[in-house]
Amino acid sequence: MSLEPALRQRIESLLRENRVVLFMKGAPEAPQCGFSARAVGMLDSLGLDYAHVDVLSDPEIREGIKVYGDWPTIPQLYVDGELVGGSDIIVQLVDSGELQKMLGLPEVDRTPPAIHITPAAIEMLRGAVQDAGGQAAVEIQVDRAGATQLQLSPFNDRDIRVEVEGVVFQFDVASARRAEGLKIDFVDDARGRGLVIGRDGGVRNISPAEVVNRVNAGTLTVVDVRPADERAIASPKIDIRNIDDGVDGLLALPKNTPLAFLCRVGGRSANMAQLFVERGFTEIYNIEGGTEAWRGIDASIPSY
Repeated sequence: MSLEPALRQRIESLLRENRVVLFMKGAPEAPQCGFSARAVGMLDSLGLDYAHVDVLSDPEIREGIKVYGDWPTIPQLYVDGELVGGSDIIVQLVDSGELQKMLGLPEVDRTPPAIHITPAAIEMLRGAVQDAGGQAAVEIQVDRAGATQLQLSPFNDRDIRVEVEGVVFQFDVASARRAEGLKIDFVDDARGRGLVIGRDGGVRNISPAEVVNRVNAGTLTVVDVRPADERAIASPKIDIRNIDDGVDGLLALPKNTPLAFLCRVGGRSANMAQLFVERGFTEIYNIEGGTEAWRGIDASIPSY
């Protein structure tokens, strides 16, 4: 298959105008496939300024770039007009330092991150490793938005490792920096049963009275996680946002935005607050007791 001259010119213009170009699915702040997310993470770990092309929004480029470089998959990284490769090759080149040399960048910081794993979490994870045959590491991946995933993986000598009480945790270079201060606990309570991932200073409790004072001072945003029918029954008389249209708008806020989450008794709001901690927000509150507790300062709020 040959490229139409106009399409070839479009691609070559992109490569001439930008020294480093990543053809990917989605955008760096919102990758639309795991391979694109991995490529973005590795490039971001270098502090690299690069151009990107979302092939999902440009089907002509999506098919054309595969022909141009004779490379069948996305993402694709180009440097100085030359194809470097896809996500696996990007990972290998960053891990080996070759991409940094190619771009005249300093070596990646391979200092292991400071993480805190509670005894309960260690016990649970050690059991999972033993159930898998004992020859596995807990791989931790932290994406650009701060979302964290854990999985058991074979030992990888290229990854950065931390050993805690005999359990090996490993990170790619991008995740290692983002995992600094990560806290992992195992719980079996109102939140459910499983691992809870957060950071130092994770979810904090706050009383309704404190919320009112901070809202009046303009130093706190309150988010009601309940559906509209519940809010119609009982809602505090302050300015409150909701999540009827999803949480993407809230997640796009600066990570230092103070947010307090509200529900009826505090369970659902705690889960939502934990999500925002996992996404890297640094001042997140759960309103203790929800609207039921709010009745202590406003008896006009119905109980339901």
